[in-house]
Amino acid sequence: MDEQGPDIAQMTFEDALRALEDVVRKLETGEVPLDDSISLYERGEKLRKHCQARLDAAQARIEKIVQGPDGKAAGLEPFDAG
Repeated sequence: MDEQGPDIAQMTFEDALRALEDVVRKLETGEVPLDDSISLYERGEKLRKHCQARLDAAQARIEKIVQGPDGKAAGLEPFDAG
C-alpha cells in the first residue's frame, strides 16, 4: 500500500486535514493489513503535526493584532514565521 501521497509540507491545512480524516477512516475499518496500518498511522501522525503547526502559526498571527485604545483592532504587526 503506497500511502505517501503528496508532500505533506506543501499541503494546505484543509488538504492535510482531509488526508488525516481519510487515514483515520481507513484505520477505523480494521480491514487494513497490519504493516499498512503502521504506515498509515505514521503518515497520520505527520499530517497531525503539520495541521498543528499550521494552527499554531495562525494563532501567532492573530495574537499580533494590535488593539487601539477603544479595544478595536487598529492594525496588524508583520509576522515573521521564520
